[in-house]
Amino acid sequence: MIPKKNTNNVFYLFLFTHLLLWTLIPTFSNTNLPLDTIEALAWGSNLDWGFNKHPPFSAFAVEFFYYIFGSNDWAYYLLSQIFVITSLYFVWKFSYLILEDKTHSLLAVLILSSIYYYNFTTPEFNVNVSQLPFWALSVYFFWKGLSHNKKIDWVLFGVFSSLGFLSKYLFIYLLLSLLIFFIFNLKKYKQSIKNYFFSILISLVILIPHFIWLLENDFVTIFYGLNRSGISDFNLINHFKNPSLFLLKQIIILIPFFIMAFVIIKKFKFKFNINNKKTLFLLSINLIPLFLVLVTSTLTGAKIRTMWMTPFYLFLGTLLLLIFKKNIEFKKIKKFYYIFLFFFILSPTAYLGVSLADGAKRTDYPGKEISRLVQNKWDDNFINEIKIVIGDEWSAGNLSYHLYSRPVWFNDLKNNVSLITEDQGVIYIGNPRILKKVCPGVFGTIKPNGYCMIGKK
Repeated sequence: MIPKKNTNNVFYLFLFTHLLLWTLIPTFSNTNLPLDTIEALAWGSNLDWGFNKHPPFSAFAVEFFYYIFGSNDWAYYLLSQIFVITSLYFVWKFSYLILEDKTHSLLAVLILSSIYYYNFTTPEFNVNVSQLPFWALSVYFFWKGLSHNKKIDWVLFGVFSSLGFLSKYLFIYLLLSLLIFFIFNLKKYKQSIKNYFFSILISLVILIPHFIWLLENDFVTIFYGLNRSGISDFNLINHFKNPSLFLLKQIIILIPFFIMAFVIIKKFKFKFNINNKKTLFLLSINLIPLFLVLVTSTLTGAKIRTMWMTPFYLFLGTLLLLIFKKNIEFKKIKKFYYIFLFFFILSPTAYLGVSLADGAKRTDYPGKEISRLVQNKWDDNFINEIKIVIGDEWSAGNLSYHLYSRPVWFNDLKNNVSLITEDQGVIYIGNPRILKKVCPGVFGTIKPNGYCMIGKK
């Protein structure tokens, strides 16, 4: 067992090592950034208050890093890990408020290393990773707000909850669970009602630009999410099949977590007071979001994709430690640490093996090389720089990211046909057969796409 005075040092060592491993390994093993990160960078080149697939926060985050670090892949792996360890830090802080014990708080975080959402999938910065710190921060400041009713805590809750929603709409499930908890405990927290509604007002004010964008763009982001979940394809069987598959996948994902829990808990018989505010709060933030997702899938037939659950288990370790606090066998803590180290090493090792294995992976895509060839061809034909790339997020997004002029990405031009001019410097990516007919510029190919160049000679 680690002496309590050393638990802080162990925790910070864990965070630093996690950050270092998951930044360096993908940096040296991947040829190209993953799909979702390239997508975010494409959106970031043309910042707006929303995009065709998701709300805007992930794009703002990567574009901020691009402004500082440019097209250095390691920076975006680092960005992703900053988001991960920030979330783990506030899980740790919250756990100490709940458990009031440094060792228990440490265990509540370390056990999360067994869940692959918090290791194997984290190199790909996307909307799921983007949610993580705001999920943890919202819970942390909501609890502090309830406990002390300080306005600053409620203000911060309002800010972070809106940023979570701007990361991904699925964040609403956490906000609903907090609302349900608050409503059912109004008598206990009467003094917090005013500040709670003040925090909601702050959130709504921050969200106004995005709501305006949604109105102006026919709610394209919401319809994308509905289509992605398969709601538009009605099939009665899906109302049973999809929630069942969802539950099965979550159980499988959590098996390593339960293995680690089994090691330190001597008895799985437990008694807890449902009226205890800590217990009730942890049950609410862990179970209600999952229950709401399950209900959504059952009622609509929606397919809940596995990665959508990324932030949902951040406080599962805290709940486990609280419920079984009296049944933890500290004699087996050493064994727990060994298993933790096993999973901690296994995940990056497995990631390295997958990354280096031959295969048609997105991270094997020669984005830098293609961009260099495109740039050379452009320089041979035109005197101005490339300002615009048009096409899908992957092909065109890679060019936007790698080309040294950092051209603005557009999925399509819609009503902006006037942008296609020699002076603008445009690269248009799409179906080669169509491009040869409609594009007057220099023509080339990026398998399976074609591209044409329109520049000033």
